[in-house]
Amino acid sequence: MASGSHTLSDVSAQELQPIKPCLENDDVTEPVYHPEQQIDANGLRLNFDSFGDPAHPVMILVMGLATQMIFWDKKFCRHLAQQGYWVIRFDNRDIGKSTWLKTAKVPGALAFLSNIVFAKKMKAPYLLDDMANDTLALMDALTIAKAHVVGASMGGMIAQIMAIKAPQRVASLTSIMSTTGDRSLPKPNKATSLKLLGSPPREEQAFIKHGVDIWRILHGDHYPFEEERITHMLQKARARGVNPAGVSRQLAAILGSADRTSTLSALKMPCLVIHGDADPLVPVECGKATAKAIPHAQLKIYPGMGHTIPVEIAADIIQTIVSMTKAADE
Repeated sequence: MASGSHTLSDVSAQELQPIKPCLENDDVTEPVYHPEQQIDANGLRLNFDSFGDPAHPVMILVMGLATQMIFWDKKFCRHLAQQGYWVIRFDNRDIGKSTWLKTAKVPGALAFLSNIVFAKKMKAPYLLDDMANDTLALMDALTIAKAHVVGASMGGMIAQIMAIKAPQRVASLTSIMSTTGDRSLPKPNKATSLKLLGSPPREEQAFIKHGVDIWRILHGDHYPFEEERITHMLQKARARGVNPAGVSRQLAAILGSADRTSTLSALKMPCLVIHGDADPLVPVECGKATAKAIPHAQLKIYPGMGHTIPVEIAADIIQTIVSMTKAADE
């Protein structure tokens, strides 16, 4: 595991405002917060912040489709850092404050429909491989030789590709509510798909309501829905920048990328797969298939968990991740 003085740029943005905690009982030292900044990586400017000591083992959090880095809850990140990690979260390309590829083609509705219904090959302006290269380039820019990589949803797909392409750079892989890319696996129901594919309204209150409705669907009914916290996050995301064209390009990257099932079989680093049995977007069978594809992968399924990380099980998820990463560091 890389250690030493990883260099942070002097260019920084104002620290994010605190949000409603997602974990309770803070009884250890508060880790240092390194505010948002941008760095050159893979021909892009990637926006990131971090928590903890840069001399500690590195943990990189990769977020999913249409979702900015701030949806890795700050309290969640701090608790990971308190376990002895330098925790980095960042905006993927085409989202938030990272580079928007404004000149790249946006696939039309017919292209998406043809891919989803008829399995016609998607002509995407970039693929998940390119997004994995972004993350590896971010590591290069920060002089990080090796990291524990934790990805959620599309971020799990990106993390899987990082482990396939550059296994020497990935100390461990955690794939949360993600999938292998096997098109034969169960898909979300049509009502969920149509709701998620709709473009967000431009007006602020309508945008927030639309976002809250989507997050409520993703969260499900088993755990209480934190509407106040999600509203705050959506307000912050809107202020940071909303890029519907970028979301379409990210979705095209998912649909245009190859099935990873066979290549996942070559992974030898410790791997953890986390999924909820009530996920309306990426059904739990996708998580099971991911764990089955990776030799000796650990699978943890949470009853009632949808396509979010509920506050009630966040601490247990952190402990599960840390138990695996600590063993990998030994």
